Amino acid sequence: MAMTMSGEIQLAAPREVVWEKLNDSDVLKACIPGCEELEKTDGQGFRAVAKMKVGPVSARFRGKVTLSDLDPPSGYKISGEGEGGVAGFAKGAAKVNLVEREGGTLLSYHVDAQIGGKLAQLGQRLINGTAKKLADEFFANFARSL
Repeated sequence: MAMTMSGEIQLAAPREVVWEKLNDSDVLKACIPGCEELEKTDGQGFRAVAKMKVGPVSARFRGKVTLSDLDPPSGYKISGEGEGGVAGFAKGAAKVNLVEREGGTLLSYHVDAQIGGKLAQLGQRLINGTAKKLADEFFANFARSL
């Protein structure tokens, strides 16, 4: 099942600070809902483990995340894929843009993702609702970290 999601959030910090925090594995680990491990690997990558619950399906996803199209401090592309055993898989990419605005930084994102397995059987509305909730939770946590 394919899905897309877009959004933006106004952050009360300079663009350079937001950029720095978006590339800090400790900050990201603390902000990602359900994240149990996030370790930097070689180059612009991370290894991740996150526990997620979507409706009745709960799983621990293990995967990798890669940063590309780096344009400091304006944005990047973040791509990832994870396996959750019988729950299924998730993979996708997000384009993140940072623009100075109103004494802070406007962060905008556009996500394209695919899911399969039991997760895909739950239905588009439940998946989209959960994805939006997780994104909102991440950005609320990220805004607090600034």
